[in-house]
Amino acid sequence: MDYLGNNLEEEKQFLLNDDKCDKYDYLIAVGCGAIGGLIDIFLVGTPGESQLCNLTDSQVNEIVKKFAKKNGWNPKKGNENNVKSAIGFLERHDKHKINYDQRLKSQVQDMFDIAPNTHHMMSLAHSPDPIGLFFSILNQFTSTSTFIADGRRVTIDTETFELQGGDFISKIMCGIANWFWHLMSDVAGASGSHGRGSGIVIPFYELFGYLNVGKFSGVDNQKATFAEIAQQAFVKGYDARFGMAMAIPVVITDLSIRLIWCCRRFFQKGYSLKDCIPVSSHADLRVMILVGNGTLCAMDGIDAAVRSGGNFLAFFMRLNLVAWLKMLRLVLKEIAIRLGMQKDETLNALKCVDAAMDNYLQEIKEYDIENFEIETANYNCYIETLANVNNVEDLNKTLTNIYDMMDIPKAWNGDLDDFMSDSNNQLVFE
Repeated sequence: MDYLGNNLEEEKQFLLNDDKCDKYDYLIAVGCGAIGGLIDIFLVGTPGESQLCNLTDSQVNEIVKKFAKKNGWNPKKGNENNVKSAIGFLERHDKHKINYDQRLKSQVQDMFDIAPNTHHMMSLAHSPDPIGLFFSILNQFTSTSTFIADGRRVTIDTETFELQGGDFISKIMCGIANWFWHLMSDVAGASGSHGRGSGIVIPFYELFGYLNVGKFSGVDNQKATFAEIAQQAFVKGYDARFGMAMAIPVVITDLSIRLIWCCRRFFQKGYSLKDCIPVSSHADLRVMILVGNGTLCAMDGIDAAVRSGGNFLAFFMRLNLVAWLKMLRLVLKEIAIRLGMQKDETLNALKCVDAAMDNYLQEIKEYDIENFEIETANYNCYIETLANVNNVEDLNKTLTNIYDMMDIPKAWNGDLDDFMSDSNNQLVFE
């Protein structure tokens, strides 16, 4: 128990004394964040003018073509680099058809407005996240299709759909394969789209469809709700491929801070290599990453506000959503750590409880059970004797006898009445 306590105390002192940021740490964090901010401003920008988005688009196209080739795509000569051909092959594949790909208003029983360039965001099963996987499996099992329209979830019946597989587990695996296959056919746009086309949403971006509130300036400065703004941004290219581009300055900021922190700690401060591993248990590293990401977000927000010209859609499309979500996560994580809500704190508390229980069990093993039984029998006898006392005199005699039998020092000398009659005497209980 003492050993564990000493370890916890040493760890606490380490965090308080050795993991404080100095001025150079803050300068490094701000500098790395500023580099990330400049990359975000000049190389990410908006989907229509982003140089990094062109890079991520080409990488996604290559992934789609390789996936199609591994699954049987055999393009004609001269058509090997045509991503539209690869997408068309994936779309037409009979083994992975799905029932939730409605893209026209007539296909959803005229219940809400939907179009080919918006259905990837409105259909929950098209999302590349746990929500999308859940609704994809659900829709395939129940022959339904689920959408977010006008700020609410809408489910429609589709043609009868039956998953392949001889049992429940194999049907689930088939449903997952269908979901992933369809995402691969959509991530680089549709085969019939002109230009870049609408890909799939950034993970959890579809939830913006529930925020059917407010009035903001959208396309042609027409007022729109936040959900409509998010949808307009998606149609203009704010999709998963652009999300990859937005992640680049965030990753550069994070990795550069961790690298410099590690080098300073090893070469300048003389820590062992084990203590230079850049993990989140080091408070100064967490603060540096928080400051660096905050600098990136500040530059991104200022740039978006200046260049948007007061149009909220333009402002939203210039915001680096990945950086802002990471900033929110870092802040919440740091608050949780400061309030003792982290897993590490819980683990330390459990270790303390475990050590205390081991100590208690060891004491129990060393206890004299036979002597305990004898003492218990004596106490029971004393209790029965006291239960038979009828007056004060008998009570005094009984208590005196119990004191003598248990070898307990009395608080008085001689007769109690004589002792108490002298005002100078005092009862002293040991």
